[in-house]
Amino acid sequence: MAAARVARRRRRNRRRGGDEDHGGMERWLLTYADMITLLMALFMVLFSISSVNISKFKTLKEALQNAFTPKVLSGGGSIIPDGGAEKSAQAAATQPVPPAVAGASSPTLETDVFLRLKRELDAYARRHGFSASIETMVTARGLVIRLLTDKVLFDSGSAVVKSEADPLLVEISHLVNVDPTHPISVEGNTDNVPISTGQYPSNWELSTARAAAVVRFMAQHGVAPKRLEASGVAGLRPIAPNTTEAGRSRNRRVEIALLRAGSAQGEPPVP
Repeated sequence: MAAARVARRRRRNRRRGGDEDHGGMERWLLTYADMITLLMALFMVLFSISSVNISKFKTLKEALQNAFTPKVLSGGGSIIPDGGAEKSAQAAATQPVPPAVAGASSPTLETDVFLRLKRELDAYARRHGFSASIETMVTARGLVIRLLTDKVLFDSGSAVVKSEADPLLVEISHLVNVDPTHPISVEGNTDNVPISTGQYPSNWELSTARAAAVVRFMAQHGVAPKRLEASGVAGLRPIAPNTTEAGRSRNRRVEIALLRAGSAQGEPPVP
């Protein structure tokens, strides 16, 4: 009997131990499954975050490209007449880009710069008593500075620049030098009264010598020689009748033209 009881007790202990082992294995499997589930959730979160960042990066990239890439919007009518658009396109094709005057990207902006230079020169002439001897105008050719020669630039029959004109020519040289690319045409003009001296056989030589003297002065005061051109036309381009002394005095002049971008040198100035 005692042996039977011991055997029964051993069987019960084995069964109890087996149940405990079985319960311990189930707990380990649950822990492992929980860990796998957590890892899967972590990977899904990381994948989700990664996908969102890529999407945001693509959106940011597209936004930056749109912001820094100039685009022309389609549709809508032009506020500039067709003729004006053609002229603007032709001028833009021939104009150099910055500085100063060259930086004006359209004929309108270029004209604004010429008008500013004109105002500065007019103010200088008023302050220094040259108003009666200088005329400035903005034309299709560019900024034209008209200097009457009598008692300002030259003595009668001479092509030597008077010392009284030095400050005015220095100011003009500085103003037209705000842009180092635009060409400058200097043209000498006389009246129709013939001249015949040992130095100047005709008004052709005198007008050309006067233009050359102004060009030489400007080159000595900072204007690049390659931008300058001198020409003389004698009395062939009057701006006033030669029938009076006042008219002939206006015709005796030197014209300095700061030409527009793309303008050819040698063209006659526009009155």
